[in-house]
Amino acid sequence: MVAFFCSFEIMINPIGVFDSGYGGLTVLNEIRKQLPQYDYIYLGDNARAPYGNRSFDVVYEFTLEAVKFLFEQGCPLVILACNTASAKALRTIQQNDLPLIDSFKRVLGVIRPSTEEIKSLTNSNHVGILGTNGTIQSGSYIIELRKFAPEIHIVQHACPMWVPLIENNSHKSKAGKMFIKEDVEHLIGMDDLIDTIILACTHYPILQDYIQELVGPKIKVIAQGPIVAKKLENYLVVHPEMEKVLSINGSCQYLTTENTAIFNQNARQFLNQEIESKHVLI
Repeated sequence: MVAFFCSFEIMINPIGVFDSGYGGLTVLNEIRKQLPQYDYIYLGDNARAPYGNRSFDVVYEFTLEAVKFLFEQGCPLVILACNTASAKALRTIQQNDLPLIDSFKRVLGVIRPSTEEIKSLTNSNHVGILGTNGTIQSGSYIIELRKFAPEIHIVQHACPMWVPLIENNSHKSKAGKMFIKEDVEHLIGMDDLIDTIILACTHYPILQDYIQELVGPKIKVIAQGPIVAKKLENYLVVHPEMEKVLSINGSCQYLTTENTAIFNQNARQFLNQEIESKHVLI
């Protein structure tokens, strides 16, 4: 049962963007740059974040609740701007739940767009993945790459400290930089032929410049936001039936299951602007 308590007007057919916390804001930001004309609702389940260490069943349950909530707000299309949700819940929602909820509505993730692009990004065919425990343990990037580019060699490393470092604004501290450096060096040490690193968590673009500094110019450090935004634009071209129903007012609402003051403050470092969010229960 989905319930919410807030006083805001429901927009007609916005695009929903969901994340367990703040990281999805980096994806939303890139999508709005690419497709500014559409309306958007961002939902952060900050009260129950992080999802990275939770089980498949719990992540699926939480993600499905969020998707249903966004559907109720009028979103015909929902983007899971969360690698953990994409890894642990997307396929089940697409295959089992959508046919029962509404066969027209769609839920898309961030892993497949990224894996589709990896082949064009690497010259050595050796790629490193940095992500949360949930994303790495799911093996989703390896599974998807077998479909598109089985010749690419993937090494992965989980960075469980990075999300709390970023959300506590401690990633710039001496200790925070040490944790990040150790994780990056561990990944590079797994394969000295790596020429591309995928930041497989939507929080991690906050660290992109520092990681690039650590690995040097011979290794590309890739954030998912621009890739997802471009793929969404292509998706809407290929699916005009969806594009036609999306509302076009260039607006965006920010919803959170956490305290709004906390969300507004923390969202600044992801969006570089002030926002006003609204509290919801899902």
